[in-house]
Amino acid sequence: MTTLSELNDDIVRSMEVAAVFSDFGGKISSLDFHRADDLLVTASEDDSVRLYDIASGQLLKTTFHKKHGADRICFTHHPSSVICSSRYKLDSSGESLRYLSMYDNRCLRYFKGHKERVVSLCMSPINDSFMSGSLDHTVRIWDLRVNGCQGILHLRGRPTVAYDQQGLVFAVSMEGGAIKLFDSRSYDKGPFDTFLVGGDTAEVCDIKFSNDGKSMLLATKSNNLYVLDAYGGEKRRGFGLDPSPNTAIEATFTPDGQYVVSGSGNGTLHAWNLNTGNKVAYWDSHIGIASCLKWAPRRVMFVAASSVLTFWIPNPTKPTTESEIIPVEAGKPEQTSQ
Repeated sequence: MTTLSELNDDIVRSMEVAAVFSDFGGKISSLDFHRADDLLVTASEDDSVRLYDIASGQLLKTTFHKKHGADRICFTHHPSSVICSSRYKLDSSGESLRYLSMYDNRCLRYFKGHKERVVSLCMSPINDSFMSGSLDHTVRIWDLRVNGCQGILHLRGRPTVAYDQQGLVFAVSMEGGAIKLFDSRSYDKGPFDTFLVGGDTAEVCDIKFSNDGKSMLLATKSNNLYVLDAYGGEKRRGFGLDPSPNTAIEATFTPDGQYVVSGSGNGTLHAWNLNTGNKVAYWDSHIGIASCLKWAPRRVMFVAASSVLTFWIPNPTKPTTESEIIPVEAGKPEQTSQ
């Protein structure tokens, strides 16, 4: 089995579909890998939450949540519990977030506060805190052990939230493409830094930190990707993708932080080497525009999803050629049209 330490351009280029799950009754709205176990969870427009074993490529469990729906989802630290945001009944009940046990299909706790849909959700890597960003222009900070909100940030625009991999810093996007960084232990003192990405004022719809905490990956509503220095905010790389007016594109770092993989508006997937700036691979996604895309934290594997879920792994027998490498000028957005 290929290990993450062996990851290189040829291995990335050899990635191909190894498993397909097509029994969803709607688009997959979000998915998440567990940090320590070989597990994947998905939330879909058909109100389902599904748990997969990524080592064996098997569906382990499906639960349906017809009352509130299933929208954004992320694992807690426990492998059989997740946080899921509601799609329905936000005005009447205010139960915007639920702490669910996949083991016995129980709701362990409701979290009330958001008045509109949650569009961003992430769990702290070091404790029981988690954050949610909503279309009601607030970011709320919660604790799994307490029903009430522990902190609230009022913002302009559609907020996107992300913790760094050490849990010490979190990033919040704001109107006009601004990114604010907060110390997670003293966020009430306000942001300690603010980044702007050049002249791009499009809303940021996804933020990810690299595992080493040195880089941030931003995906915008205008389908541009930016890799920023997480300390100073300088742009290291920029890539442009085909438009996807009704679907927000998600991109992902590889665990070593050396590559970025992304969907695009024309239904293709792309991979770039961040050291060279070269595009090292592009593939037909086989599923249309991928709305969800994440690399597994401990494996040479990524998943891409629309209304179909696909698992991608290397094929060591797949031939690769140097002609597939496409140079990109460092820091300059690249328009793709494959």
